[in-house]
Parts: sequence; structure tokens; C-alpha cells
Amino acid sequence: MAENHLLQKIKNHFKKVDIILYASIKDLYPLEKASSKDYFKKLCGEIINQQLSDKASATIYERFQKLYPDRRITPEYTTKLTHEEIRAAGTSNAKARFIKSLAQKVVNKELEFEKLDNMTDEEAIRELTKIKGIGPWTAEMFIMFSLARQDVFSHGDLGLRKAIKKLYGFRKEPTRKQIEKISKKWSPYRTYACAILWQVNDKTG
Repeated sequence: MAENHLLQKIKNHFKKVDIILYASIKDLYPLEKASSKDYFKKLCGEIINQQLSDKASATIYERFQKLYPDRRITPEYTTKLTHEEIRAAGTSNAKARFIKSLAQKVVNKELEFEKLDNMTDEEAIRELTKIKGIGPWTAEMFIMFSLARQDVFSHGDLGLRKAIKKLYGFRKEPTRKQIEKISKKWSPYRTYACAILWQVNDKTG
């Protein structure tokens, strides 16, 4: 019931501030926060997903998961995997290195996932991007979909820029300043706005 109330509140907000975005709503689902014990595997998934289609990344992630006993992806077991074993799942050399490095930093407690829950969005992004291989886009996807933060927009996401160009009638790709002017209205629900924009891309190709 509370979820339905929240989604209706979000729709009402978009209807009030941006009728173009509101008219593009197809499906809207509540964000679901992951358990902190799943943060490592979620972040591995985000690293694998970098610059790949959903289909390609899903295939590689499935192979990657099979490297683990009972498919339980943990930092401790990842430190025991060889670079070659991770590569054999279909990751690039760089991504295999990033995943190994991430696992070691978690095991060494250089990155403590539980602390992310008490950080602001900006603090969490800063903390995550200290790790080699985790740039702003990867950190933003993680705090959107694993930490379930409601007000995140990723300027580095090509799909979001493409959808804004289509919806708002830009002849060429909009500038960051133009995007900021549009996306500012969506706050405090910019993550949900992103979900709508990705749906626009899925629908129009």
C-alpha cells in the first residue's frame, strides 16, 4: 500500500513539473534496496555491465556466477580465483583486474560496504570511485539500484542523453547545462525519471 502511495506521489510530481516526462510513463516500480551482504556481487555486476548491452552483460555475468560454489559471489572466494579464470567467463583483462582488486580491498576492509548506507549520495560516489575501475557511472548505477537512492541522475549514461534528445526535440545531443535544467525539475525523484527515460529508449530503439 505504501509503495502504491509513493508511486502515485511520484507520478503526481512529474505531472506537475514536466508533462512531457509524465506522458512517457509506461511502468513504474518501487526501488528495492539490496542487502549489504549482496553489495559486492552487485558491484561486480555493474563492473561487468560497463559499456556492454544488457544481453551481453547478462551472458557474461551468468558465466561469472558459475565460477563460485553454489553461485555465491563473495569477495573472499574472488581473491582465490585467478585472473585467467575470471577472463574465461568473458570479461576483459581490465574488468578481471578491477574485480580482483575490488575483492582484495573489501577483504582488507579498505572498502566497508556497510558504511555506504549512512553516507550521502555524493559521499558514497566519492568512496566508490576511489576503487580502480569504478567510475562515476558505475557508482551511480550502484547507488540507484543497490542502495535504492531516489534522487540520482547519471550524466555519463548515453541512454539517458539519447532519450532526452528524443523527448525534448533537440536536434543534436543536449549539453550538460541543458540536461541539468531539465532534470533539476524531477528532483527529488530523478532515479525514477531515469527509469522512465530508459523505457523510452527501449520502446523507440
